[in-house]
Amino acid sequence: MYLKSTPLRSAIALALATACSGPALAQSGNDGTTTLDRVEITGSRIRQASVESAKPVIALSRAEIEKKGYVNVADILQDVTAAGAPALSRASALSSARDYGGMFVSLRNLGPERSLVLVDGRRMGVSAGGYSDVGSIPSAIVERVEVLTDGASALYGSDAIAGVVNIITRKNFDGGQANAYVGQYGEGDGQKRAYSATWGKTFERGWVTLGAEKVKEDPVLGGAREFTAYPNGPYHPADGLNGTTAWGSVTVDGKVLSVGPGGDPSKVEDFKPLDRSAYANTKTNMTLLSGLERRSAFANGGFQITDDLRVVADVLYSERESVKQLAGYPYSVSSAQAASGTRAMLSKDSAFNHWGKDVLFSHRTEEFPRATNNSLTTKRASVGLEGSFETGSRFWDWNVGYMFNRNEGERRTLQSMYQPNVNKAVGASFIDANGVARCGTPDNVIQGCVPWNPLAPMGSNSPGSLSGDPAVRDYLFRSFVDDIQSTTKVVSANISGSLFSLPAGDIMAAMGVEHRSEEASYTPDLMVQNGEIAGTSGQPTRGDYTLDEVYLELQVPLLADLPFARELSLDVAGRYSDYDNFGGTTNGKFGLKWKPVDDLLVRATYGTGFRAPTVDDLYGGTVTTRDRITDPCDRSFGAAARNAEVAARCTAAGLGAGFRQKTGDGELASTSGVQAVTDFTSGSNPELKPETAKTWTVGVVYSPDFVSNLDLSLDWWKIRIDNVIVGESATDILNQCYVQGIASACSRFTRYTSGSNKGQVSGMNRSLNNAGYQETAGYDLGVRYRLPELAIGRFAVSWNTTYVDYLSRKSDNVDSTPVEEFTGWGGNFRVRSNLNLDWQYGDLGIGWTTRYYSGMKEKCSYDLDGGPECNLPDFRSPYTDVQPSRKVGANTFHDLQVRYSLPWNGTVSLGVNNVFKHVGPVMYSQPNSSFTYYGGFDIGRFMYMKYQQRF
Repeated sequence: MYLKSTPLRSAIALALATACSGPALAQSGNDGTTTLDRVEITGSRIRQASVESAKPVIALSRAEIEKKGYVNVADILQDVTAAGAPALSRASALSSARDYGGMFVSLRNLGPERSLVLVDGRRMGVSAGGYSDVGSIPSAIVERVEVLTDGASALYGSDAIAGVVNIITRKNFDGGQANAYVGQYGEGDGQKRAYSATWGKTFERGWVTLGAEKVKEDPVLGGAREFTAYPNGPYHPADGLNGTTAWGSVTVDGKVLSVGPGGDPSKVEDFKPLDRSAYANTKTNMTLLSGLERRSAFANGGFQITDDLRVVADVLYSERESVKQLAGYPYSVSSAQAASGTRAMLSKDSAFNHWGKDVLFSHRTEEFPRATNNSLTTKRASVGLEGSFETGSRFWDWNVGYMFNRNEGERRTLQSMYQPNVNKAVGASFIDANGVARCGTPDNVIQGCVPWNPLAPMGSNSPGSLSGDPAVRDYLFRSFVDDIQSTTKVVSANISGSLFSLPAGDIMAAMGVEHRSEEASYTPDLMVQNGEIAGTSGQPTRGDYTLDEVYLELQVPLLADLPFARELSLDVAGRYSDYDNFGGTTNGKFGLKWKPVDDLLVRATYGTGFRAPTVDDLYGGTVTTRDRITDPCDRSFGAAARNAEVAARCTAAGLGAGFRQKTGDGELASTSGVQAVTDFTSGSNPELKPETAKTWTVGVVYSPDFVSNLDLSLDWWKIRIDNVIVGESATDILNQCYVQGIASACSRFTRYTSGSNKGQVSGMNRSLNNAGYQETAGYDLGVRYRLPELAIGRFAVSWNTTYVDYLSRKSDNVDSTPVEEFTGWGGNFRVRSNLNLDWQYGDLGIGWTTRYYSGMKEKCSYDLDGGPECNLPDFRSPYTDVQPSRKVGANTFHDLQVRYSLPWNGTVSLGVNNVFKHVGPVMYSQPNSSFTYYGGFDIGRFMYMKYQQRF
C-alpha cells in the first residue's frame, strides 16, 4: 500500500512508528511515496497505513518512559495531564475498599470505572468494582502506552466513557535487557527497589518474548512529615485529637476519668478527669504512603503457520501486596451498646474496677496498631489466530481470540479485637496469690479466659495490661481474612479491510463480535460474618452477568487532493450490546477528519457511550462505614450558622441554637467534616441500569512545513453522563433535607432521641441508584518540538496542558437540587501542565520536567469570618447564601534526570524528583488522603539511581 508522504503524516507516523512493535514506516520509494505497513491505532479497529486520526490519541514511547524516574505503569499514566486525581490514593489509609492497594487511572476525573484499560487491544480484567489494576502490568514489558482521550463505547463497549488506555507490550525484538532501580526520599524513608529482566527472540516463522519484574516500595508513616503529623495539620496541632486514648478512661457518674501517662491503675486516687493534653494523635502511626510489593512475569509469542496465518498467545502472572497501618483501635463502650448487650461494661466484679458498679470505659489499643495487608494475584492468558487475505487488490485482516483473566485477592486484617473475648475479659476477675490476674472468682476460675484491664495506660506492666502481658494480647486480638475474586472471559472475532473504492480512496471497514462474562465474589471471614470483630461487619456476596456484542466501523473518504481539501473523510461506528441482566443498548460514534492543507488537520467526533453497573454495584450487598460528615444543623460549622432558613428547619426538627455535632469519640467537633458518632449503611442495588454518555471533541493538529519536527495540537472536549450510578454521601443527604428543603430526604436518616448523643445522626441508608448527571468540558494543548541536531547536541521539548472548564454534578433528579461545581475544589484541578525538556549530546543526556497544578478551594475550617486561613469568607455556594471558603495557591514540582550510555551497552541514570523539595499546602478537606495534604502530591525530595544493561 502506497501513500503520499506529507509533513503532518510523517510527524504523526514518526511519533507512533518509533514505538511500534513492528515498523509502521518502512521505506521510501523513488517516486516520493512512502511504503507503510497496516497498523491498528487505539480508537479504531481498522488496520491501515494512515496513522492520522479524527480521534485524539496520546502516545508514550518506551524511550520517553525510560527518561522518567517511575517504577510502575500507574505512575507513567498519572503523568498524563488528562488523568485525574488518583483513585484510592496510597495516602488514604482509612479506606476500607476491597480494591485498596491497586493502582488505577481516572481520566477526566470521572473515576477509574469510566476509563477502559486494554492490553494489546484486549480488555484488561476488572475487579468487582470495575477497576483495572494497571500496577499489575510489569513496566519492563511495556513497549508504549496509547491514551485515547475520547469516549469509545461504539468500538470497545462499556466503561470507555472518559477514554481508553491501551498498554502495548514488547514483541518482535532480539536480545535481552536487565534493569535495576533504587531510590528513597531525602528523609531516608520510602525506599523503592525495582529489578526486571526482558528477553526476546525472533526466528524465521515467529517470535517469543519473556519478562519478569520485582518491585518493593517501603511505607512512610504520617509522623515522618511535619505536614501530616497532626490530625488538623501543623497550624492547629492541638485540634482534632481523639479522646479515646492509649491511657484508657472510665466514665463514673458522668465524669470521664483516667490515670493518664505513667499513672497507677491500681490506685483509685490516681484517676483524674481526662486531660486534653493526653488526647491521642492518630496520625503518627498511620501510613502516609502505604507499602507495596509486586512480583510479575509476562510472556508472549507468535508462530507463522502459513504466510497468511499465525497463532499468537500471551500470559501474565502478577502478585501484589500492599500494607497499610492505622492507629490502634478506638475501643469504647456506649450506653446503647451496653444496653443491647453487644459490648460489655467493665464489670463491678472485675479486679480492675474500683467503683463497685458496672462502668463504661474506653481504650485505644495503640500498643498494637492495626494493619491491613491487601494481596492480589492476577492470572491472565489469551490465545488467538490472526490472518490476512486479499480479494483482488484489497487487503483484509482478521483475528479470533479468547482471553481469560482472574483476580484472586485476600484482605488480611491484623490486631483486630475479638468481641466475644473482650466481653469475657472485662467481666469478673481477681488477682491470685502469685499476682496473676484470672477470670472468674477464686472458687470458680474461668479456664481459657484472660482478664483485661482497659484502664492500664500504655507502657504499664500492671496485671491485665496490654503492654505488660502478652497473654492479654493473644486473647483479645485476632487476624481475619476476607477472600475476593473476580473473573473475566472474552471470546472475540474481528475482520477489517477495504470494501470498495471511491474517487477519494477506499472505503475501509471493520466488524466483529464479542461474548464476555464477568463474575465476582466476596467472602468475609466467618468471624466478620458473625459480627465477632469489633467495628467490622459483612456478609458474603456473589454475582455475575454475560453479554454479547456486535460492532461495525466504516471510514469513508469524501474528498482528496483538492484545493482546501487535501483530505476529507468520515468515520462511523456502531455497537450493539445485549446484557443478560438489563437488556440491550446501542451506541454510535461519528468522526470527521479534514485537511485543508498538508500541514493542518482539523478533527471532530461525536459519540454515545455507556457504563454497565459492576458486579459490586448490582450484587455487592451492604457495608457499614464510619463516614465523615458536616451536619448542616451544627451551629459552628454547619449551614445553619449562616443561613436563617436552614436554621429554622433545624429548629423545627428539635435541633435548636445550641446544637453541636459530635465526633466519633463523643467530643464536640472542632472543624467541619468529622467522623460521625455511629456507622452508616450503604449497599448495592440489583435494579440498576447503565449510565449513558455523550462525548464531543473538536481539535486541530498543525505541523508546519517551514519548522521541521514541530507538532502543535489543541482539542476541545465535552462529556456528559446521565443516569449516573451514585451513592450519595451522608452530608449530601443531610443537605437535601435541611439546606434544600427536600422533605423526602429527611426520612432517609434517623437521630438519637435521648442520651448523651441526643440529636446526633444515628443511622442512614444509602443504596446505589441511577440519578442526576455529571458533565465536564475543557481543552487539551500539546506542543512537541525536536530541534535539528546542533554542534552542542540535540534538544527536544514537549509541553502538555489540560484546562478543565467545568466539572459539574447533580446528585438526584429533583428539580430544586442545585448543580455542584467541582472544578478547582479538592483534587479537581482546573489546570494541569507538564513541560519536558531533553538534551542529548553523544552519550550524555539530561532531562528536566516541570509539573504544574493550579490552585484549589475548600470549605473553611477556621477563621470562618475571614482570616489567614479563610480568604474567601463571602464565597457563595449553590447550597447556601454564603459558604466561607479557602483558596490555596498553585503548586509546581521539578524533576531532573542525568543519564549516560556506557560502551558496553549499558545506561546509568541518576535522578531527583521534586528537586526543590516543594511541599504542597495544608488541605483540611483531605482530598485523596487521610491527612491534611492532597494525596497526589510529592511528600519529599526523591532521589534514585537506575542502571540498564542491554545484551
